[in-house]
Amino acid sequence: MPYAVPKLSDLSSLALDRAARELLSALEQEAAAVSSENDWKVFRDRWMARKNGILTQINDLWLKAAPTGNRREVGQSVNELKAKVERAVDGALARLQSGASSSKLAAERVDVTLPGIRRPLGAEHPVIKTMNEIVGVFRNLGYSVEEGPEIETDYYNFEALNFPPNHPARDTQDTLFIAGQESKPLRDRLLLRTHTSPVQIRTMEKMKPPVRVVCPGKVHRNDAPDATHSPIFHQVEGLAVDTNITFCDLKGTLDHAMKALFGSSVKTRFYPSFFPFTEPSADVQISCIFCDGKGVRDGAPCRNCKASGWIELLGCGMVDPNVFGFVDYDATKVSGFAFGMGVERIAILKYGVDDIQLFFNGDARFLEQFR
Repeated sequence: MPYAVPKLSDLSSLALDRAARELLSALEQEAAAVSSENDWKVFRDRWMARKNGILTQINDLWLKAAPTGNRREVGQSVNELKAKVERAVDGALARLQSGASSSKLAAERVDVTLPGIRRPLGAEHPVIKTMNEIVGVFRNLGYSVEEGPEIETDYYNFEALNFPPNHPARDTQDTLFIAGQESKPLRDRLLLRTHTSPVQIRTMEKMKPPVRVVCPGKVHRNDAPDATHSPIFHQVEGLAVDTNITFCDLKGTLDHAMKALFGSSVKTRFYPSFFPFTEPSADVQISCIFCDGKGVRDGAPCRNCKASGWIELLGCGMVDPNVFGFVDYDATKVSGFAFGMGVERIAILKYGVDDIQLFFNGDARFLEQFR
């Protein structure tokens, strides 16, 4: 039965002590039974409520009913009981809070001796992977890596590379110009670079021969996107300038690079082409890696090389002496070669991708294949 405050007819010290022991015993049992915040509120109100709490009841039934002669003694006993009730109520709350804190600490406990949780590493994008592979081939040949701005001036992108104003070769690059520059001289107008060749000019401006650099980076042209074209793509261009460099050095370098990229059985061939900044110039083909240069695959004409047995891959040539004039190199003492290749073109061949747009769509299902 719940404890109820008795009405005492005998208010002697002995009777008060007996009643106080019964009250404190009930208080201890009820305090021990508190297991939640709601239990504690009920417990607090039962003992300390102003209107009908047990402390109010003992004040009315014991203190006010005490005769005048022993009211002081009864008052002392009642005050002691009040203090013990308050301590019991506060103690029950403190026990609850301590238990909740301990439970929270236990739930949040971290075993620092366990191995750490490592985030899974993402896959390297196939274009970046291919570009790093190309750069790695030329690093092994002693080339250093140079980079430059994607927003270039007309001077570095065209003029210093032997594209004079109104040269017809400018029209082949579908350049994206920055708007609102009509008041500037043509050579100072800004554009999105159409190749990484401007980095070669910037490098020769700050370095004297010998120079051997590769220039990887993003380039922009106003091409409509389709399976083989993109307005944004990547190039790796190379430059070597020194005394007595010949076309044989160029052929040997690129033949080695193609074998490093596609296998030692790959053959290369060079045939005449035109680039304003090189003379003579050549396009480079490799023997088809899909049909082993036979032009026939599985009894049918090879679609990758259009049954020719060869795949066109990059352009190259000996640096035009006019270009050396823009960087104060003495064309009578030094010579050099340059080359440039599209990274996406090589990635398409290496990974058998049939649409260049897959590299830029961000489809995780496609990219996860390259983990």
